[in-house]
Amino acid sequence: MSSYQHHRRPHVLIPPPPPPQSVLPPGAQPPMNPSPSSRYTPWAFEVTPPPYASEHLSPLNNPWPGEDSPETLRHRTLSLVNLPSENPRPSSRAASYQQAPSPPIAFPEPQIYRSSSQRVASHKSTHSESVNDIRIHRNPSFQSITGSLYYDDDDTYGSASNESYSEEGLSKDLSNVSLTSEEGLTRFQSGELPDKDQEWHRLVPEEAIEALGNTEVQRQSVIFEVFKAEREYVSDLEAVQDVYITPLINSQPPIIHPNRLQGFIAEVFGNFSQILAHHQRMLGALFSRQREQHPLIQSIADIVLDTTLKSDFRLAYETYIKHYPLSESHHRMELTKNAAYQSFIQSASSDPRIRKRDLITFLSRPVTRLPRLNLLLEQILKLTDKEYEHPDLETLPIILGILSDCIKSTQPGIEAAESKVKFWALCESLMYRKGEIIDMDLYDKGRTLVYSGPLARRNRSDNSMTGSFSSGWTDLSAALLDNFFLLTREETRANGVVKRQLMSRPLHLSFLRLGSFSLPSETRKEHPKDGSVLSGLLYQSTPLYPFTIYHAASKLSRRYTLYVSSEATRKKWYNFFLDAMTVHKVSQEGNMFFAPDILSQQFFRVGSLKSPGKINAAVPFLCERNQFIAVACNTGVYVALRGHEDFRKVLNVQPLSMAAVQTWGNKTFNKFIVHVNGSLLSYPLDLMARVALGHAEPKALDTSMERIVSSDVLFFKHLHVGSRVLLVYAVKKLLQTTLSLHVLEVVDNSEAAMTPKRQRGSTKSSSFRPFGDVGYAPKDAFDVTPLVKTIGICARGGILIVDPTNIAKSTVTIVPDFTNASTNQPMANLKSRVDGAKPLGLIRSDASELLVIYDTVGCYITKHGAPSRSSGYIKWESSKIDSFARRGGHVLLFSSQFIEIRDILTGRIVQVIEGEEVRLLHSGPTPDSREAILVAMRGEKGHDTKNGLVEKIVEFQETSEISSNMRTPTTAMPASMWEEWDM
Repeated sequence: MSSYQHHRRPHVLIPPPPPPQSVLPPGAQPPMNPSPSSRYTPWAFEVTPPPYASEHLSPLNNPWPGEDSPETLRHRTLSLVNLPSENPRPSSRAASYQQAPSPPIAFPEPQIYRSSSQRVASHKSTHSESVNDIRIHRNPSFQSITGSLYYDDDDTYGSASNESYSEEGLSKDLSNVSLTSEEGLTRFQSGELPDKDQEWHRLVPEEAIEALGNTEVQRQSVIFEVFKAEREYVSDLEAVQDVYITPLINSQPPIIHPNRLQGFIAEVFGNFSQILAHHQRMLGALFSRQREQHPLIQSIADIVLDTTLKSDFRLAYETYIKHYPLSESHHRMELTKNAAYQSFIQSASSDPRIRKRDLITFLSRPVTRLPRLNLLLEQILKLTDKEYEHPDLETLPIILGILSDCIKSTQPGIEAAESKVKFWALCESLMYRKGEIIDMDLYDKGRTLVYSGPLARRNRSDNSMTGSFSSGWTDLSAALLDNFFLLTREETRANGVVKRQLMSRPLHLSFLRLGSFSLPSETRKEHPKDGSVLSGLLYQSTPLYPFTIYHAASKLSRRYTLYVSSEATRKKWYNFFLDAMTVHKVSQEGNMFFAPDILSQQFFRVGSLKSPGKINAAVPFLCERNQFIAVACNTGVYVALRGHEDFRKVLNVQPLSMAAVQTWGNKTFNKFIVHVNGSLLSYPLDLMARVALGHAEPKALDTSMERIVSSDVLFFKHLHVGSRVLLVYAVKKLLQTTLSLHVLEVVDNSEAAMTPKRQRGSTKSSSFRPFGDVGYAPKDAFDVTPLVKTIGICARGGILIVDPTNIAKSTVTIVPDFTNASTNQPMANLKSRVDGAKPLGLIRSDASELLVIYDTVGCYITKHGAPSRSSGYIKWESSKIDSFARRGGHVLLFSSQFIEIRDILTGRIVQVIEGEEVRLLHSGPTPDSREAILVAMRGEKGHDTKNGLVEKIVEFQETSEISSNMRTPTTAMPASMWEEWDM
C-alpha cells in the first residue's frame, strides 16, 4: 500500500449562495454571474525562462538513491459535489464512457467533465461515501460563493447547515453539462480544441470555480498548463521526426550526401528520439490522470517523479543539451553550403505543424523544456495548501531537486559546446598566407578555444613625432587555443561574413614563452573617424597595457609586444597563457609519440682535462646477446653495456662518424667501421665487445684493424640497398673540382673467409669489394640519403638521385625539379625560398609523394620530382635544423635546442622535446630502420659540474598508439610503387 493512501482525506467546503432576490434591498439588481476572466487571474507568474534558466533553479540535490515506481500509487478523485441527483451515474469511471451520451444543454459558462464519484444516486448506491464526498456550509458573511480545501481523519460527513440551499439544483446543473465537458476534454487532448478554449476555466462550470476559491483555481490552472505544455512539447518533437528527420533520410535524390547523412542526422538531431519516447509515455499517463480526475486534479507529481527518476531520462537530456550548440552550428553551416538543404528547410516550414517556425526553435525545445517544467512545478508547490498533509508537499521538492541537478549538470557541457561553436567559427574564418602549409589539427575532437579577445600592436613604422598617432597602431584579434596562439586581423565582407587574416605564423605552445606582464601603461592617441575637417587635429587619449610574449627558438625575430585595454584584461591573458601552457605540457608528457630513455648521464663531460670530452658519434650494436653502445669522443672510442656507466676506452682514435655492420638478411658481417683522418678503418665487433668487458686487451684491436680506404674521404654512409650492404663514400683529391663517389659492398663473413687476406700495405680488402664504376658529384655535396633502390646525394643545388649499383652510368635526376618555375608562380616562389636552404635528405610520405627536408623548410614532391601540393612548403618552428630521422609515420627534426616530431603526411607537429646542445648521433642505415635513435644533449642543471659539463646520451623509442584518434604509423610502401625512380 502506497504512502499516498495513508494521507488524511480531503473535503471541500462550499459556502452558501447569495440571498434570494426577494430579500435584496429596494432598487437592487440581481447579482450577475461574473465571467471567469474577471473573477481571477489564471496566470499570476511568468513561465518564460531564459534559454537555460539554471540561475532560477533550486540547488536541491536528488536524495533518491535509486528508482521507485510511483505508478503503483492509487489516486482518489477530489470531487466538487456529492449531492443527490435525478440522473445517477455508475461509480466506475470506465462505465461513464459506456453510457449513451444525452444531448448537451446550453450553458453560458465553461463546461465540466467529472468523475462518476461526483454524482450520487438518490436511491441506495453501491458506492459508499468516501474521500470524494463534500460537506456544504453556509457562512452569512459571504455574499458570493467561495471554497476552502481541508483534510480530516473522519470518514463521515455532516449534513448541510442550511436546508434551504438547493443542493439538488446545483447537482442537476453540473450533471447536465457533464457530457459537453467530456467532449471538450477529448478535443483538448487530441489538439482539436480552439486555442482560446484551451484553459482550465473554459472547461469548468462557474459553480466549480466559485466553490474552489482563488488559490485552488490558480493551482488547477497551473496543473492544466502542465498538461497543455506537455501535449504541445510532444507534438513538436513528433513534428521534427515526421517533417525533418524522416524526409531527410528518405529523400530522393538525397539532400545530404549518403556518406554524410547518418552522421549529419546524429550531429543535428542528436538523441531526439530518446527524449520523445520518454515524454510520450509521460503524456499518456498525464492524460489518463486528467480523464480520471478532471476537473479537480489532486496531483500529477507521482507521474512526473516516475519519469524524472529514470536515469536514462536524465542522461538523455544531459546528452542532448550539452550537444545542442553543436547541433545548431552544424545546421547553420549546412544551410550556407548546401542549396538543396536550404530549399528543404524552406519547404518544411510550410507544414501546418511547423507553423513557419525555424528548425532552431525546435532544436532548442528540449533545452528549455526542463526549466519551464521546473517553474510550473514550483508554482504548483507554492499554491498547495501548507496547512494539510498534501502529498505534493513531499513529492514536488524531490522532483524540483532532480530537475535542478539535471539542469545544473548540463551547464559546463553547454559552455564547452558553445566554446566549440565559437572555435569552429574561428576556424572557418581563418585566411592563411599563400604558399605555407600549416596544419594546426583544428578539427581534432580535443581541440578547444581557451580564450580570445581584441589586442593592439604598435607598427614598427610608428612615427608619433609627426602626429600620425592612429597609423602607429594595428587592431588585432587574438585567439589562444590549446595548442597554438593566433594573431589575426578581422575583416567583414560585404555579405556580413567575418574573415580573419593571420598576421603572423601561428605560435605553437611548446615554443611560446612569456615575457614581461608588468610594464607601465602607454597612451594611444586616436583621431575621430567622422571624416570632419577637424578630425586630423582632434584626438582622444586611451591608456593601453602592454605584455610581451616570444618564440623560444626565435627570441628576437618573433617577439611580440601586445596591448590590452585594462590591467584586469592583461592579468586575465597572463592567467590563461599560464594555464594553457601548463595543460599543454602535461598533455605532451602524457601522450608522447617518442619516449626518452637516458643511457648515460654521468660519464661524458666537457670542460675538464680528466673527462672524455664532447660526444661526436655513437652507435649501438649486439654481440653474444648483449647490447653495447660505442661512443666516439675527442679522446677516443668508449664502449659499455647498454644502460651502464662503466665505459671502457677501446680505441685511441677520434672518429667523425661510425657504423656497426652486423647482419642483414641471412648474412653476417661483424664489422665496426670508423671514419678517422680521411681514412675508413674496420675492426671486428666481437673483439670490441670482449675488450669492453675486459676479456681482451685494446692492443688486439690494433692488430685486427683493416684499412678500407687510406685517405681523402670526406664522408661515408652505411646503407642497405636491396639485399646488399653498401658503403658509399666521397673522395676529393687536391685540385679536383668534383667529388668522386665510390661504392663498396660489405662481404659476408663466410665468403670473406674463403678469400685470402690481403697483404700488409695492399689497397685491396677481402671484406669489402668495389661495386660499380666510380661516379661524380658536385663539389659541395656533403651527405648521402638512402631510398629503396636508389640513393640521394645531398648538395647545395638539390638532391641528386642515382643508382648506387653503378653511379657512373646511372641517369641522374635532381629534385625538386623546378623546370616549370618560369611559368608557375607558386613554384617560382618555392624555388626562391629553397635556393639558399641546405637540403638534408628526403623520405617517402606515401605512395605518390616524398618529403624533401631542408634545414629551414620542407616541401612535397611527386615521384617524378616535381613540387606537389601547389608548391606549398612547411616552415620548421626551429630556426634551423641540423639533421633528421624517420620512424614509422613521423619525422624527427633535430636542432640545437629542440626536437620537432611531425606527421610526415601533413607536417603537423605532434610532439616537441626541448634540450640544450642537442645532436643526432645515430638513426640506422635505412629510413625504416628499427635501430635505436641515439641523441646527445647537455645534462640537466644541478648535476655535479666541478669536473665539467655533463653530456648525456638519450635513446628515443617510438611508443605504441595510446588512443584511437591518433594516426596509425605509415607502413613502408612496396617498392613497385616507385618504379619511376626504381625505388
